[in-house]
Amino acid sequence: MSRRGRGVPLVAVLLALVAVAFFTLPLIGLLRRVPWSNLWDTLQEPAARDAIRLSIECSLWSTFFSLLFGVPLAYVLARARFPGRALVRALVVLPMVLPPVVGGVALLYAFQRNNGLVGGLIYDVFDFQLTFSKWGVILAETFVAMPFLVITVEAGLRSMDRRYEDAAASLGAGRWTVFRRITVPLIAPALIAGAALAWARALGEFGATITFAGNIQGRTQTTPLAVYLLLESQQPVAIVLSLVLLTISIVILLSLRDHWFGGMRARESA
Repeated sequence: MSRRGRGVPLVAVLLALVAVAFFTLPLIGLLRRVPWSNLWDTLQEPAARDAIRLSIECSLWSTFFSLLFGVPLAYVLARARFPGRALVRALVVLPMVLPPVVGGVALLYAFQRNNGLVGGLIYDVFDFQLTFSKWGVILAETFVAMPFLVITVEAGLRSMDRRYEDAAASLGAGRWTVFRRITVPLIAPALIAGAALAWARALGEFGATITFAGNIQGRTQTTPLAVYLLLESQQPVAIVLSLVLLTISIVILLSLRDHWFGGMRARESA
């Protein structure tokens, strides 16, 4: 009997419905508390405007640095053979499973001005302090976001057909030309998906940011931090900011559905 003919047990369907309700009810609870009648006015509150502006700015910088350093790292992990590669990959993935506040503490003892591993040196040489600054927010967001880009791009590099690169190289193309004209177009879907995931993760970062950069309005208070702070004092603003983050997350998930589930649908139709 084929797999499609076996059907799904009723108990599995019932448990699946409970799971769907578990994910859906909190969203409904949030949506019913949104002040829809004065939504735009609420977004114009100074705390909301500052948080959204800072979140967009820092998350875009974080995505830029994730691309700048993450793509070469993914390329090395996918193509190079060297002792300790498994350890390097584990270190790259670690921020994805590490509690964010622990990541913030680790960043603090690495980059703070006093007693930091390299923070004091950075301050002495460049007269620049990362903690409790906008660049500290960007650093914290990059720390937690870059792994999403690295593993996505590495998977794209491993799954691509390298015969096109070999053909271009045999025709005299240099490594940079092959990478720019052949490799990048072939892994473009993975690159876009990785960048989108990194941006979304940076936009929603909370624990590492508040631990390392603080929660200062207009300076380090991103949207998730503003939601946490305003939930007691200005609940409508906190709810509207939560709606903004929820909307962005849904848009990103929908835009990446073909990247995640395209192969699955192809296998099901086969």
